[in-house]
Amino acid sequence: MAHFKSYLPDLTMREQSVTERVFEGLVARPDDAVLIDGPSGRVMTAKTLMTDVKRLAGGLQAAGFGKGHVMALMAPNIPEFATVLHGGLWAGGTVTTINPTYTAPELRHQLNDAGATWMFVVESLADMARAVAPETGVTRIVVIDGDAPSDSLAALMGEPLEAQAPIDLDRHIALTPYSSGTTGLPKGVMLSHRALVANIDQMLAMQIVVPGETMVCFLPFFHIYGLQVGMSSFLAGGARLVTLPRFDLEMYLRLAQNHKSRALWVVPPVALALAKHPMVDQFDLSAVEVVCSAAAPLGADIAAQLGARLNCVPLQAYGMTEASPAITVTNWTAPRKGTVGQLPPSTLGRIVNIATGEHLGPGQEGEIWTKGPQVMLGYLNNAEATAETITPDGWLRTGDIGYFDDEGYLFITDRLKELIKFKGFQVAPAELEAELVTHPAIADAAVIGQPDDEAGEVPVAFVVLAPGADLPAAEVIAYLATRLASYKQVRKVHFVEAVPKSASGKILRRLLRDQLAP
Repeated sequence: MAHFKSYLPDLTMREQSVTERVFEGLVARPDDAVLIDGPSGRVMTAKTLMTDVKRLAGGLQAAGFGKGHVMALMAPNIPEFATVLHGGLWAGGTVTTINPTYTAPELRHQLNDAGATWMFVVESLADMARAVAPETGVTRIVVIDGDAPSDSLAALMGEPLEAQAPIDLDRHIALTPYSSGTTGLPKGVMLSHRALVANIDQMLAMQIVVPGETMVCFLPFFHIYGLQVGMSSFLAGGARLVTLPRFDLEMYLRLAQNHKSRALWVVPPVALALAKHPMVDQFDLSAVEVVCSAAAPLGADIAAQLGARLNCVPLQAYGMTEASPAITVTNWTAPRKGTVGQLPPSTLGRIVNIATGEHLGPGQEGEIWTKGPQVMLGYLNNAEATAETITPDGWLRTGDIGYFDDEGYLFITDRLKELIKFKGFQVAPAELEAELVTHPAIADAAVIGQPDDEAGEVPVAFVVLAPGADLPAAEVIAYLATRLASYKQVRKVHFVEAVPKSASGKILRRLLRDQLAP
């Protein structure tokens, strides 16, 4: 059977937890600032991070948290995110990261599905956490930046736990970030320590980090891109991070200028701003050598404009939460126009004919499959979705369409999956549709993505009204505003007589896209 492999030799698998792997990049530089809070300039050294992780793990274990327990972490990008995340992992538990822009219904769903009993939040989110907790299994809420005598991060610190709590590196679930996968509602992605460590080593083998450099990271840590490519790889690779709790173009540019950032890791809307926004000319970005975009496709024209404007190498990478996340990475010393890179070490790729299942060769287009140690264990509480996504022999079906060239560079041309990519965030049409039909005036609904120059895609709803109902489009949009996070909101509403469906009841989204075609 035809398959593609990395140009690099296979990895030697480390017998380490992901926290031990990150510590490996910290121990030789105890006094270095490794995490800097962007807005305030507050510094966390390598020694402080390691000490606080061990003290938190000790406090957690003393309070009864450990193997078999799940901690929910809901916070913006701040240095203490790393402390809490790795404290939970060092204590032997599982961490599920939650989008801090979630509404109460979204938060409730993830807490219940993940089985969380502990929750760490920042003060601004504490009231919502306390309101939702009684409807979930959460019995302990800790405020990261609080000062309560019992339920604050500072109060929970205990005697240091000097060694990683015993875990099975291959089977223990370290993280359960949530992803919609190739279709459907958000699902918990079960990532082992082995998968996370392997993917860190794979990315470092592709030279994504230069020791001593500084990355300004607005990529949210709750998302696997910011967590693994940003936090884990840069700390493990001997670099440092400046954290931004939310994206602000002026602050991002100022911090990149002041810290003389070599590499900017972005999503397509930010790449577009770097290529076109007049504000960019007010800052000295001459230290920037490479800009890498991921999480959604970046147009070739924008990439070219970006490279010319900043005199840098524009790159793309490709991954999924289900692959921890890197599937292909472009080595910045060997760029190729239009590609999302090459397979990292210990990773295989296949291109599969959608109709026949035939495995295709170079230059032939089909569904992208991948296999490697970074692939997830499966979806939490969802064996059916797991079986649809991972083949019996361990291949991850990505739902994306593309081809490899003769030198193993991957090009993505389309996607099978229904996900909408809004500014790099996944939006599952099924989730929006499920919310829309709860409105008493809506009989049926379908959602698709419409191409958008700034956002990549925007959700557009096709709505069938109940007999006799009269519902303006603005009210449809307002209805979702209190029920779903801001990036999941529909931007346009079209009223239709019926949603086109197949004989089996599947929405024929292609026909809806045809209605939007110019």
